[in-house]
Amino acid sequence: MSAIKRHEQILEILITDKEATVARLSEELSVSGKTIREDLEKLEQQGLLKRFHGGATLANEGFAGLFPNALPNSKNEDAKAVAAKKALELVKPGEVIALDGGSTTLAIARLLENIPLTVITNDLFIIGELIRKDQVRLVVPGGYRNRNQLINEHFSSIIGSMNIQKAFISATGIHEEYGLTVFTQALVGQKRAIMQASAEVYCVADHTKFNQCALLTFAKPEELQAIVTDPGLPEETAQLYLSRGIQLIR
Repeated sequence: MSAIKRHEQILEILITDKEATVARLSEELSVSGKTIREDLEKLEQQGLLKRFHGGATLANEGFAGLFPNALPNSKNEDAKAVAAKKALELVKPGEVIALDGGSTTLAIARLLENIPLTVITNDLFIIGELIRKDQVRLVVPGGYRNRNQLINEHFSSIIGSMNIQKAFISATGIHEEYGLTVFTQALVGQKRAIMQASAEVYCVADHTKFNQCALLTFAKPEELQAIVTDPGLPEETAQLYLSRGIQLIR
């Protein structure tokens, strides 16, 4: 098992159970206690957990609401709806858009009117929402199920041949230093492929995602046209991004 995969599983256990011992992690991941201790040290350096004698706990309880779930994340629904509504102002009838998996992009799908539009997505919840809108042409690259998303090893070549006007991507955390981050390695390639195939790329995230950092960076804010968020974003945080030339739509 790769180190990244171990780190994913360690964090998932901590998010589920709040804390775990080295002995338990060693047994569940079938590696030595020395390997687990080295993993915990690296994850602590990234600010993702806190070690204690013989084990570790999450550094931030808020991460429990950021890890991909089998059910849609219902936290901060009002803020997500505001950000989604703002994002929809960028969409014009007849366009080809991509909706990355996530609870805020799901809010976009829920608020999207039944208009002529092509939507590309691999998110099962978004698919379920849009399949009832008969004027929306739904394109699903497909793949195997990983929680609420379909993962496809040929995703890059499939989506690379599509002419996407606008992509709306999600992030587990948005951080000034680490950029846009997620916990799951399998999602990184698909997010990058969506970005590379799209003329314009927007990250849609509610204000609670800022100043959060997950395991893996998949993009820098400078690669985006803008970050679309809600008015709850503190002005001090907004100025950090604006000073770097990163556009915020609030």
